[in-house]
Amino acid sequence: MILRLIPSHCLPLLLPLICFLVASSSITGALSSGVIHVKYKFAGSQRSIVDLKVHDSLRQLRILTGVDLPLGGSGRPDGLGLYYARIGIGTPSKDYYLQVDTGSDIMWVNCIQCNECPRRSSLGIDLTLYNIEDSATGKLVSCDQDFCYAINGGPLADCVANMSCPYIEIYGDGSSTAGHFVNDIVLYDRVSGDLETSSANGSVIFGCGATQSGNLGSSNEEALDGILGFGKANTSMISQLAASGIVENMFAHCLDGVNGGGIFAIGHVVQPKVNMTPLVPNQPHYNVNMTAIQVGHDFLNFTADMFDSADQKGTIIDSGTTLAYLPEMVYEPLVNEILSQQPSLKLQTVRDEYTCFQYSESLDEAFPNVTFHFENSVTLKVYPHEYLFPYSGLWCIGWQNSGLQSRDRKNMTLLGDLVLSNKLVVYDLENQTIGWTEYNCSSSIKVRDERTGMVHLVGSHHYISSGSYLKVRFIMILTVLASFSHFSGC
Repeated sequence: MILRLIPSHCLPLLLPLICFLVASSSITGALSSGVIHVKYKFAGSQRSIVDLKVHDSLRQLRILTGVDLPLGGSGRPDGLGLYYARIGIGTPSKDYYLQVDTGSDIMWVNCIQCNECPRRSSLGIDLTLYNIEDSATGKLVSCDQDFCYAINGGPLADCVANMSCPYIEIYGDGSSTAGHFVNDIVLYDRVSGDLETSSANGSVIFGCGATQSGNLGSSNEEALDGILGFGKANTSMISQLAASGIVENMFAHCLDGVNGGGIFAIGHVVQPKVNMTPLVPNQPHYNVNMTAIQVGHDFLNFTADMFDSADQKGTIIDSGTTLAYLPEMVYEPLVNEILSQQPSLKLQTVRDEYTCFQYSESLDEAFPNVTFHFENSVTLKVYPHEYLFPYSGLWCIGWQNSGLQSRDRKNMTLLGDLVLSNKLVVYDLENQTIGWTEYNCSSSIKVRDERTGMVHLVGSHHYISSGSYLKVRFIMILTVLASFSHFSGC
């Protein structure tokens, strides 16, 4: 999900929307680690390339409008996010279902003051509105606190004593969420042994949503309770927990593209070993420098700067996008090289944009692997059965021309779930690196417990997460939207 936090100079224009919201955090414990159980919503069913493309078009709208940040779509939690999680908040704890998004920073939930928030969901979950009055540990975050200064780039105009710190997020399709920040306990399960957990908690500042518009409102049939951000900023939940010494600022995911599900681990993964490449500095996304593309045994004739787009440097790694998008000058030679392996194919253009063909033999024997090369000699191999998708009795190419996707024809390079599934992807935010390795995502990985130095097994069949574990469940949501609007900002 790509979010934009409205800068402080825009807030006076928005105060009428959130003026009624007027009316810190401490975490104890040692470093710990954990895992989130993930599940693919359409496990066992064919993924329609049309549905995937619609999802990605909405996802890229968020990226291309220059809003703030990805990994996991559209201008809404259900259309944008691929996965959601169940977490406990407050004392006594209540369950909330939040979209897990490595592209957003802040966590927010729908609150009791909200009149237009969804009350039911077709996803088979019970929605809950957060009420600070029901939690013995809930506290308002005032506009004169350091967190409010940091997220708004300085003091707020008209801030007075006991005034809450407001937030507003504007999405690429015109949807928005507005409210104020609160501080409360988030429950998680700490790894305590091989496939074993013990209960723990940590205090997190998050948004209390009181006004939702567009696709975040009550008309959204596939609604969730909010968003759980795993972005790079200091305001994300994982960054807050890491800053408090409760977890390491590291996480990993392994998405099972065959059986569905997978692992979302928080902490230091020690096995399998993963080769790492540096993140491009000063970029809001998880960007890396691609150095070459190999088709079969042959390298295509590209230079590294061909993967940049205006102020967007490097290649975006985004598990929330389903396909993979390449600049036109890269896309065409790549597809031509792949198809040259089978010159007798009768190509068809489906829906004016998908290159498809009929083929009944083994894909992996007939078509070449595609290998991406990155800094530090890190490679990422994609097999034919991963980059080819079924559609109406045809096979369609999952590589997409990014120059044809956006309104301004920006040639961004973005590698999504097509490339990242069936791989363990590790994000080391402490060292600003990212890496991956092929892996069976239905098996277990080993995570170090920094409190004891012991290494424990965590597996895809466990419900665990953050700083340790948040009881969660990830579901893929593909939403087909006929149209969307554009928000131009202040």
